[in-house]
Amino acid sequence: MGFENVKVVTFLDYDKKNNKAQYYFSDKDVDWNGAFQQVALRDFLNEPLDLLIGYFDTNNIFMEMAVLKSKATFKVGFSGVNQPLYDMEIAEIPSNIHNFLSELKKYLVILKKMKN
Repeated sequence: MGFENVKVVTFLDYDKKNNKAQYYFSDKDVDWNGAFQQVALRDFLNEPLDLLIGYFDTNNIFMEMAVLKSKATFKVGFSGVNQPLYDMEIAEIPSNIHNFLSELKKYLVILKKMKN
């Protein structure tokens, strides 16, 4: 799609055996007040990204909270997850990455968020 600065954040169920990567978090990284404890994740969420893609199609309170707290100026996700979180939703299943990216590019061009 022509993006140069791409970062990925992953949510995984907590497991003591997992080695935490830079942008991995679990429910154990969220305190009782809903604040993210991992510095790398907080830095990511505070970065004013041009585009954030919530690439999950089932409700997950931790991922949804990350999308909500992100300072990204334009947020895209799958339809049917949590509509108020996103500026645009795409009706697709996650395993169809090519179709998702094709639709995303088409609408980003229409909305003048990216050049063709």
